[in-house]
Amino acid sequence: MKKTGERKYAIIGIVLVLFIIIWIKLFNLQILDISLKISSDNNSQRKLVIYPSRGLIYDRNGVLLVSNEAAYDLMLIPMNMKEFDTLSLCLDLSISIESFYNRLNYCREYSRYRPSLFFKQVTAQQYAILQEHMYKYPGFLVQNRTLRRYKEGIAAHILGDVGEVNLEILETDSYYTGGDYTGKSGVEKYYEKDLRGKKGIKVYLVDVFSNIKDSYMNGKYDTLPEPGKDLTLTIDAELQRYGEYLMKNKIGSIVAIEPASGEILSLVSSPSYDPQLLVGRNRGNNYDSLINEKSRPLINRAISSTYPPGSIFKLAIAIIGLQEGVLKPHTSYPCDKSTVGCHGHPPANGVAKAIQYSCNPYFYFVFKTLVQRGIEKSIFRDSRIGLNMWKDKIVALGFDRAYDIGIPGVNKGQIPGSDFYDKLYGKHRWAFSTIYSLGIGQGELLISPLQMSNFCAIIANRGFYYNPHIVKKIDGDLVKGTNTQKVFTPFDKNYFELVANGMENVVNEEFGTGYYARINNIRVCGKTGTAENPHGEDHSIFVAFAPKDQPQIAIAVYVENAGFGGVWAAPIARLMIEHYINGEVSDKKLEKRIAEENLISEKIKNAE
Repeated sequence: MKKTGERKYAIIGIVLVLFIIIWIKLFNLQILDISLKISSDNNSQRKLVIYPSRGLIYDRNGVLLVSNEAAYDLMLIPMNMKEFDTLSLCLDLSISIESFYNRLNYCREYSRYRPSLFFKQVTAQQYAILQEHMYKYPGFLVQNRTLRRYKEGIAAHILGDVGEVNLEILETDSYYTGGDYTGKSGVEKYYEKDLRGKKGIKVYLVDVFSNIKDSYMNGKYDTLPEPGKDLTLTIDAELQRYGEYLMKNKIGSIVAIEPASGEILSLVSSPSYDPQLLVGRNRGNNYDSLINEKSRPLINRAISSTYPPGSIFKLAIAIIGLQEGVLKPHTSYPCDKSTVGCHGHPPANGVAKAIQYSCNPYFYFVFKTLVQRGIEKSIFRDSRIGLNMWKDKIVALGFDRAYDIGIPGVNKGQIPGSDFYDKLYGKHRWAFSTIYSLGIGQGELLISPLQMSNFCAIIANRGFYYNPHIVKKIDGDLVKGTNTQKVFTPFDKNYFELVANGMENVVNEEFGTGYYARINNIRVCGKTGTAENPHGEDHSIFVAFAPKDQPQIAIAVYVENAGFGGVWAAPIARLMIEHYINGEVSDKKLEKRIAEENLISEKIKNAE
C-alpha cells in the first residue's frame, strides 16, 4: 500500500510539473513573447501609409508659389500576381518588357508577401488610363502620393526642391522609410519638418493569399494624416520675377531687403532654372544636366558666393574711421595716385565728397591711420594690434557672419585678421604696406551679396538692422524670435547720416559715380564698386537704399565680369527700386537694354 501511495504521489507530481512547464511556456508565448503575435498580425494585416499633403508656399502678397498635384505609386505584392497581359501594363506605363522584369525581380527580392514599389510617380494622365485596366493586373495596387508644382517658375534658389530620401536620412530620422521624399534645398529643406506634415496609417485585414478583405477592426487602429504647414515668404513674387528678367544672360545676383523689418524682398541668383525641372521621374536626368552646365546654375550666388567688395567697402571704412576718431567729417586727403591708382575727380574735401568721388587714395590714408595707431614702436606689432581693432569694428557692421535667413548654404565670407596674415606671411613679417588694399575693398576680403545688402540696410536705418530672413509666417502665425529683434551696432547715428549724405551725392550730384541709378521722384542713396578679378573682367557692383528718408528697400547688385559698377549694376538697382516703389519703371529703353544684354563672358561660353 505504501508503494502504491508513493507511486500515486509521484504521478501527481509529474503531472503538476508538466502542467507548470506548459503553463509557463504558454505564458511566455502569449504574454511575454509577442513575436508570434507580430508574425500573425503581419500575415493577417496590411498597413498602408497615407501620405499627407505637403504645405503650400506663398509670397508676401498671397501669391501661390508652390502647390501639390496628384501622383501615384504602383505597388506590387508578388505572391498575389497571376498570369496577365504584361504588354498591356508596359504600354500603360510606357516601359519596356525588359524594364518590367527588372522591376518585378526587385519586388520579389524585397518581399513576396509585402507591397513594394514597382513604378513611382505615375502621373495623373497615366493613372487615368491605368485605373481602367487595374482589374487585369492581379497583385498590383496604387498608393496615392503628391508631387510639388512650382507654379510661377521663379525663385528656384529660394524654394529649393524635393527628392527621394537617401541612406543617411533613413538612418538618422525614423519618420522616413525607403521611397519617401524630403526637401533637398532651399526652404523645402530648411522647413522640412513644418512642410512635410504627419503620415497616416490605414490597416486592412487580408486573407492567406494577401488579398484585402476588409478594414481591420472597423478602422480602430487607422490614423489620419496631418497636412503640412503652409509658409508665407517675405519675397515679392513680382519683384523676384522682374529681377530674374533683368539678370537673364548675366552671372551674378540681386538681394533686396526691407530695412524696417529685415524681410528679404528679392533674392536673385543668375543663371537660374525652372524649379519644375527637379520634379518627377526626370528629376535625376535634369539635375545631372544642371550640375554639368558651365555657368553652374545650381549655385545660389546671392548667399554662397563671395567676392572682394571693391569700393562699396569704403562706406564701412568711413564709419569706422569716424567712430575711432581718426577721421573727421571735413578731413581732406590729397588724391595721391602714387599711393594707389584713382580716376580724375575734384578734391575730396571731406568724407561725403570722398564717398561721392570714390577716391582710392583718401581711403588708403584712412585705413592707414586705423591700422598704424602708434601703439607699438614696431610697425609689425603696431599693424597687428591696429588690424585686430579694425576687424572687431567691421564684424560689428554685420560682416564675417553666416545669417540664418531660412535657407541653407549661407557663406560667412572672410574678414582677415592678424592670425590670417600670420599664417600667410609669418608672425611679425607683415605690416600696413602688406595689407593696404583692404582699405579699398580688395585683397583678401570676401563678402557675399547678402552681407552687402544687409550692410546697406544698416546705413538706411542709421545704425541697426533685423536679422535678414525669408519666411514671414508659418500656418498664418508670424515667425518671431531673432527675426523681430533689433540688432544695434556700436556706432554713432550721426556717422551713418554723414555716409548716407555721401551716398546720396554718388547718385544725384555731379561727378557722382552712380549717375545711372538716378530716379526723378525717388531720392536714391548708393555706392558703386568695381572689384578686381584676376581671372577676367572686373565685377560690377552697386549697393543702394531708397528713399533716403524712411527707406523702403536696400539692395545689392553683383554682375560678374561686367566691368565698372556704375554701368551695369547701378541701372539694374535703379530699375529694381523704381519697380518696387512705383510699381513700374519710367525708362523702358533702359529696361530693354539691360534685359537684352548678354554679359556672360566668352571664357564661360567657350569653356570645355
